[in-house]
Amino acid sequence: MISTFKPGWSKRISGGFLAVLGSFAATASCSHAETVVVAPVPALDTKADGKLQTAYFAGGCFWGVEGVFSHVKGVRSVQSGYAGGPRGRKVDYEQVSTGRTGFAEAVKVVYDPARVSYGTLMRVFFSVITDPTTLNYQGPDHGTQYRSALFPTTDEQERAARSYLAQLGKSGLWNGTIATRVEPFTGFVTAEGHHQNFMANNPRHGYITRWDAPKLAAFKRLYPALYDNRTAP
Repeated sequence: MISTFKPGWSKRISGGFLAVLGSFAATASCSHAETVVVAPVPALDTKADGKLQTAYFAGGCFWGVEGVFSHVKGVRSVQSGYAGGPRGRKVDYEQVSTGRTGFAEAVKVVYDPARVSYGTLMRVFFSVITDPTTLNYQGPDHGTQYRSALFPTTDEQERAARSYLAQLGKSGLWNGTIATRVEPFTGFVTAEGHHQNFMANNPRHGYITRWDAPKLAAFKRLYPALYDNRTAP
């Protein structure tokens, strides 16, 4: 099922009602938050080649995924969108929210590999953003559109991703088995404008304060050397 109160509805309702709805969202769900861990340093990483690189991650609601990655040093830009569906298909939030399109809420991360590696981005992702053991849900949001997935764009990224998932499976950090999958990259559909920089633009929104702000706080606490107070565009 879809989380009733994850308001992509923000585009259709007034700001006052959105604030009330957001507050209700913060307390309505009995779901547990993602577990915060210190994920291991990747045994296999990609090499820096002097060029900007792009990585795609799906890990539940894209508001929080974007919100954390936008504060990682070396990240140049982060966009919320949809990935994992049929190549060439255009979708919007309402369509993806049905859970029947094959797409997941995802983010596009453009980064400088001389400052932050793909492996480090994965480490942050699994430390504070997503629980890799929950199948087709994160926090209060349920459905295949909220699955945890990596979408490598190069052979090197794919080798690093598969190696890291195997490493996480042997780490003993989680009680369950690893459900995160490496999926083929079939394209990325940019989400609607009001979903971009949602955490930065709506810091007091009930969903953000309940589910996503703790992820950013955990990132800042666990990896202060990686934290950038500036928000990447």
